[in-house]
Amino acid sequence: MTQKAISSSELATLWMTYQQKTMIRRILEYFIEASDDEQAKEILQDTHRQVLGYLDRITKILKDEGAVIPIGFTEKDVYKGVPKLFDHNFDIMFLRVLKEISMGLHTLHLSMSYRKDLILLYKELTGFTQSVYDKCVDYLQEQDVLPSAPSVTMPSIVEFAESPNYMSGFNLFSEKRALNTVEVSYLYFAIETNIFGMQLMTGFAQVANEPEVKKYFIKGKELSKKIISDFTQVLIESDIQAPSTWGAKATDSKVPPFSDKLMMYCTSLFSNFGLGSNAIGTAFSLRSDLPLKLVDKAKDILTFGQDGGKIMAKNGWLEQPPSMEDRNKLMK
Repeated sequence: MTQKAISSSELATLWMTYQQKTMIRRILEYFIEASDDEQAKEILQDTHRQVLGYLDRITKILKDEGAVIPIGFTEKDVYKGVPKLFDHNFDIMFLRVLKEISMGLHTLHLSMSYRKDLILLYKELTGFTQSVYDKCVDYLQEQDVLPSAPSVTMPSIVEFAESPNYMSGFNLFSEKRALNTVEVSYLYFAIETNIFGMQLMTGFAQVANEPEVKKYFIKGKELSKKIISDFTQVLIESDIQAPSTWGAKATDSKVPPFSDKLMMYCTSLFSNFGLGSNAIGTAFSLRSDLPLKLVDKAKDILTFGQDGGKIMAKNGWLEQPPSMEDRNKLMK
């Protein structure tokens, strides 16, 4: 029986996965060479080996369908033999965040696929990603550099909101209610990821070649600092300890390990991830002041992401996804 041709949504998911995996491949190549910890290097090498296997599978599927293979990121986008840009442990922290993003993408792509081989591909990618994420968490906890969310007294009774005041965050005549654990979890996650983002943008800004790109990364660092500051203040107002700074940062190197193109794409990926997690946090935060804060930050992240897209397009770094047929053009 002839296999059904892939649909537009399936082509889109394969294209996006190829872009992301070629980026991860090049990032891993740099970190493997720079690693001076055998346990970390083993995690990086095993992940790299499996990423190559999945790239081969995606390439074969696209070839069998008669689709052009995307360029993605090549050996030209990673510079080996350069000084370390980040301290010890940052490589596994970086991989952990990449796998956080990948888990969400693979699950979404699974729900957009119809062909059995593609469904199987995303099931396997999801399992692989979860396995790598677990290894990263275990390693970072062993190194005592991964902050955990605040502890809380376990509830002894079930409670229901007794009035609409539970939703209020702007009552001038009464104190705001304490944050619930759902709200704390999203605020804490945003702070944690932006602490990482601040260090990443610092490193990228130090080594970017193009002045416009350097300014963009500095803008990203300041945006992360603003998010950390504003959300930390919300936690402090409820007497909740914010995450401490992670045990890794940018070094003083000014020699780039990656091309501006790769660093810009990576930043774009993280910005999109930030928008998505911000949207979920907004939906599940019941105290009325919190969604407004989250929406305000989402606007800043969206603007930052759009500015990055313009820089990428201007420099010829923005590879276009496959397009639908332009019927108006064809009819001319």
